[in-house]
Amino acid sequence: MSKLIHVILSGGVGSRLWPVSRKSMPKQYIPMFGDKSLFQLSAERNKHLVSQALVVGNKENYLLSQADMVRADIAIYDEIIEALPRNTAAAVAFAAFAVHSDDILLVTPSDHIITNEDAYAQAISEAVGFASEGYLVTFGITPTKPETGYGYIECDGNAVLSFREKPDSETAQSFLESGNFLWNSGMFCFQAGAYLDELKKFEPEIYEASLTAFSLRSDDFLPTEESMLIPSKSIDYAVMERSDKIKVVKANFGWSDLGSFESIWEHWEGQGENHRFVKNNCVVGSSKHVEFLGVDNLVLVETNDAILVLAKGSSQDVKKIYERLEKEKPELVN
Repeated sequence: MSKLIHVILSGGVGSRLWPVSRKSMPKQYIPMFGDKSLFQLSAERNKHLVSQALVVGNKENYLLSQADMVRADIAIYDEIIEALPRNTAAAVAFAAFAVHSDDILLVTPSDHIITNEDAYAQAISEAVGFASEGYLVTFGITPTKPETGYGYIECDGNAVLSFREKPDSETAQSFLESGNFLWNSGMFCFQAGAYLDELKKFEPEIYEASLTAFSLRSDDFLPTEESMLIPSKSIDYAVMERSDKIKVVKANFGWSDLGSFESIWEHWEGQGENHRFVKNNCVVGSSKHVEFLGVDNLVLVETNDAILVLAKGSSQDVKKIYERLEKEKPELVN
């Protein structure tokens, strides 16, 4: 009998949330949400919906994942530890190799927030139904604004018409007005074998190199030399945008990837966390008394070694600061 397995993808450094998010403590492990991390919330949210969990992470963060699984009260789970990041097509392949071909994988990032868990459970149930029929399912979120930081899915009911890259503001507005576009959540559901069949068809090099690395793993650790030979490509580019077996489940479960200070602002505002705000400005991380005078829509972010002040609307550009510091002052991103 097939199982429903929660695959938690725990890679990524959250560069748009610098200086709070660092390589040594990426955003998914920071306890910013009711003293819980996004990783812990993801594990807790799904543990009663699935048969078991499988964490795919890397050697830089697996101890953080293990600690959050303990906090989520999940004692029994499987783990695949990558030697180096090879993007999501390979990460999901490792998970698929680790289970039976008819097992259904519910693949979620570890760094998203979901506020309506009943609606979430209903969406999972719908997706599992499609997955049981051999479809590869993606979850599309009903957009609430012309967001330029997300990819979009053009759809007609459950049928996917196209995938679109992150748009400019004018294009995003046209997507919103058409009513036929959903935000691409980066969540998926499919039988392990169905995914591997499509990956082998479209990206045989990724399939074969991933299988080789997986077959040479030592305990939960994948080998470095063989992993370096795996082409780095996202699951969207490798499979989802090319397969004719795709379905989309339209979801309204209060989703955000919390990938920017603007999205964190909106989440806190929606949750009524008024202590985070001072005169229409947001304070992140600081324990000091903060005053603002003559300005609004600013975010002030403080850590023990850095301060960032940004306009709320410039949140997507924090990644550029991260990338510059990575070269000029790497100690500030590690």
